[in-house]
Amino acid sequence: MKIIINLFLFSLLSSSALGQTLADSLLIENHHRSFYFIPAPKPKASLVFVIHGSQGDGQIIRKSDAEKKLEAIAADENIFLVYPNGYKRYWNECRKTANSAANMENINEEAFFGQMIDYFKAKYDINEKKVFAIGTSGGGHMAYKLVLTMPERFRAITAFIANLPDTNNLDCAERHVAKPVMIVNGTADEINPYNGGEVKLGPKVNLGFVRSTDRTLNYWSSLAGYKGSPKMESMPDRDPKDGKTVEKYTYKSKRKPEITLFKVIGGKHDYPNDIDVYLEAWNFFKRN
Repeated sequence: MKIIINLFLFSLLSSSALGQTLADSLLIENHHRSFYFIPAPKPKASLVFVIHGSQGDGQIIRKSDAEKKLEAIAADENIFLVYPNGYKRYWNECRKTANSAANMENINEEAFFGQMIDYFKAKYDINEKKVFAIGTSGGGHMAYKLVLTMPERFRAITAFIANLPDTNNLDCAERHVAKPVMIVNGTADEINPYNGGEVKLGPKVNLGFVRSTDRTLNYWSSLAGYKGSPKMESMPDRDPKDGKTVEKYTYKSKRKPEITLFKVIGGKHDYPNDIDVYLEAWNFFKRN
């Protein structure tokens, strides 16, 4: 593996945050793949990839107000945060008919993420048994791909506003390994349809069909060996003016990986106000 090292100081965070945001890149099959990261204060840290959506980049997702709540606790929790950049702002996830350059050129994402883990293990001594991924939209699809195709490298994942590709739009080689998965989806999402359907980002970007959220939840819960209905609880309505409420559905057993869905009733292609999604993701990771 050849590593192109161009480590440099990218910016300084506020005094309440961790310290320095750094950047580097790896040469993966003749493509320089870049990423930002915030080192943890101590060795053996948990490694958390925060994966941006289609048309985004690592810095955009890092600047979201929701994500900053995770960043604020990272030092105390010894979390090593990584914000990778997609290939030409997209990921080659598992949607066969996606017309993004990443998919059309069949970019090797497994090599990218695998070599990033190796890089942080070698340079910063992260705990390679505590590697997690949080993805939003297209990044959620990328998070799904990581546990579909390389589950041995990831402990658990969270996907925001993303459903699995429909069966005729899935082109990943599934390993069928049960893993803890947390999903946050909105019922009024017009981009990632809650009940399944076609995903489009404007007239020129078509990412194919996805399953419904119920089918996505069932995929992971069945893989984990659960039967019957999950436990349901209503979450406190912390923002009554936003027209959204949240229901939590959980499959949980001491002998099986936890599978959880936050159903955002009235939620669109965004983060809900009633739960702190990144903090919920971290608490989910800690439980698993």
